[in-house]
Amino acid sequence: MSALSPSEDIRSVTDLKRHTREILDHIHTTGRPVFLTVNGRADSVLLDVKEYEKLIHAGNIARLLASAEQDVEQGKTRSFHTFIQEFKRDNAI
Repeated sequence: MSALSPSEDIRSVTDLKRHTREILDHIHTTGRPVFLTVNGRADSVLLDVKEYEKLIHAGNIARLLASAEQDVEQGKTRSFHTFIQEFKRDNAI
């Protein structure tokens, strides 16, 4: 996703109503979100579904890594060599 362009990526809900196809094409072409305003204040964000899926995927990975990071902080680690030995023993390799 490229850097936000305030002049292109911040639009009013009225603009969305009047120029829906143009705004959606812009989102799909640039991959950038469009921020919608109501009465001059940020209200909502429109995002290309592929970019949304990337964000969800990244969030899922971050959640998975969080428990591993806690283990490292708490010293619950072992060497690679020890892990391989245990893996081989537990799987009769």
